[in-house]
Amino acid sequence: MDHDDVPPPPSSSIMNNGSINGGGGGNQEMMMMHMTFYWGKNTEVLFSGWPGTSSGMYALCLIFVFFLAFLTEWLGHFSFLRGTTEDSANAASGLVQTVVYTLRTGIAYLVMLAVMSFNAGVFIAALAGYGIGFMLLGSRTFRNPSGNRETYEIPPSVICAC
Repeated sequence: MDHDDVPPPPSSSIMNNGSINGGGGGNQEMMMMHMTFYWGKNTEVLFSGWPGTSSGMYALCLIFVFFLAFLTEWLGHFSFLRGTTEDSANAASGLVQTVVYTLRTGIAYLVMLAVMSFNAGVFIAALAGYGIGFMLLGSRTFRNPSGNRETYEIPPSVICAC
């Protein structure tokens, strides 16, 4: 068996459109997908071509990811959703809780997909959004002493049960 005709395997840190030969086509633009964390503004997050190569758009991307992570924490600590025991038995209240829980889970998955771009700035923005959101809304640091936030109707966000 002649092994000289076998193409080399793709790099362990970069893939080209998910195939070894770039998916065919001679003038196809090369799409790089990092498989390790890297620094830099040239990345794609959530959508094809976004944020592109502009520093301003990269900054907007980081703000957007931070906001999504913060919003996830806010939805998890939204006081209307906890309600009283009388409100919890109401079908409309249960439906609202279900919709908000589903929305929060979807947003958490968007943050996860953004972090899967392996851009270190996006990762730090997501951690900062979750951390600041928890500090302002869930920790005892800024909690009103008269408010009771001990129990939560909505379970904590769990994306991966690894």
